[in-house]
Amino acid sequence: MDKLLIRGGRPLKGEVQISGAKNAALPQLCAALLTAEPVTLHNVPQLQDVATMLKLLRHMGASAERHAERPNELRIDAAHIGAPEAPYDLVKTMRATIMVLGPLLARFGATRVSLPGGCAIGSRPVDQHIKGLQLMGADVAVEHGYIVARAQRLKGARISTDMITVTGTENLLMAATLAEGETVLENAAQEPEVVDLAELLIRMGARIEGHGGSRIRIEGVQRLHAPEGGHRVIPDRIEAGTFLCAVAAAGGEVLLKDVRADHLEVVIDKLREAGTEIECGENWIRVRAAGRPRAVSIRTSEYPLFPTDMQAQFMAVNIIAEGTARVTETIFENRFMHVNEMLRLGASIEVDGHTAVVHGVPRLSGATVMATDLRASASLVIAGLVAEGDTVVDRIYHLDRGYDRMEAKLRRIGADIERIK
Repeated sequence: MDKLLIRGGRPLKGEVQISGAKNAALPQLCAALLTAEPVTLHNVPQLQDVATMLKLLRHMGASAERHAERPNELRIDAAHIGAPEAPYDLVKTMRATIMVLGPLLARFGATRVSLPGGCAIGSRPVDQHIKGLQLMGADVAVEHGYIVARAQRLKGARISTDMITVTGTENLLMAATLAEGETVLENAAQEPEVVDLAELLIRMGARIEGHGGSRIRIEGVQRLHAPEGGHRVIPDRIEAGTFLCAVAAAGGEVLLKDVRADHLEVVIDKLREAGTEIECGENWIRVRAAGRPRAVSIRTSEYPLFPTDMQAQFMAVNIIAEGTARVTETIFENRFMHVNEMLRLGASIEVDGHTAVVHGVPRLSGATVMATDLRASASLVIAGLVAEGDTVVDRIYHLDRGYDRMEAKLRRIGADIERIK
């Protein structure tokens, strides 16, 4: 099992190319199931989660291939789906596979999808997905760990989810594109990744209005087609935010390229509050930091507020900051598992329910730590960049699920980091 060895204490300097967004690419791969025409996606990151989704698509009978000379370009041809189902062995490691449910049901009228797995960061039930499809006329049952759904053709409906759910919004959005009549999604997620999915679907012939707001209207069509010229996946705002936090903690000056600053406004505001200098352009962000940051309290919430996927990385900034900060997690009930590992590095953190009180310390000491989930992995890498001596981050397969060659990008901006077998 691979590990990362980090020798801390080096400021970061140079340029980083931000990859395409994992959380945008995965639903767009599922959207390719909605048409018999081959769909081309550009700027698809090379990640383990993407590889898992491609394996699932191939299992169903689709062809899914990366371009030989342009590895971030993918072509998915779902013309010949022999088995519209997602078995447990392919679903157990990644929750995003649930998003094949809506497209398969909408196009083929029946599907069988295993209940999903993924990071151990708390309960993320799929009942809102099922509720929405039932309102659209589907017969849905959970049998032996599988969601079994049937519908001759889905019908338009008004769907108000009990909570804001990104994957639920995306699943129902895709299903509604081929439904009969109008579907209205109330309490819809507003994340940039949802907007990017809607833009792809519109280019495929879907009729969608209101994406980016809390109410999305979809007028169903008979069929969808391939987007002319393909579709480019938006930059990964979480990867970009992770590198911003790395510079804020370790110091230095780094230019992020191919990035959308408008997708990161709340994170940028908090880092500026911490004393980090940040300049933004149309597709770039320059970040500078010197000395210890100031402690800044954060509270996670749905977009456009502070993202839960940046909570652990920002805590890595706070643990070496001047002062005390409160970190409140409102999305997932089990997302402080990185705290115990940070304590091994010398951090001072007290957890009380959904809130962690972080007392900044002037220095950290390298140690062996264990990654517990995707974003926790990134936070421990950031802490290791600051810690004195050697830090070993174990179980980095979590990191590979969501960061495209992170250690290589860090090495190019001056970090002393290597992957060890």
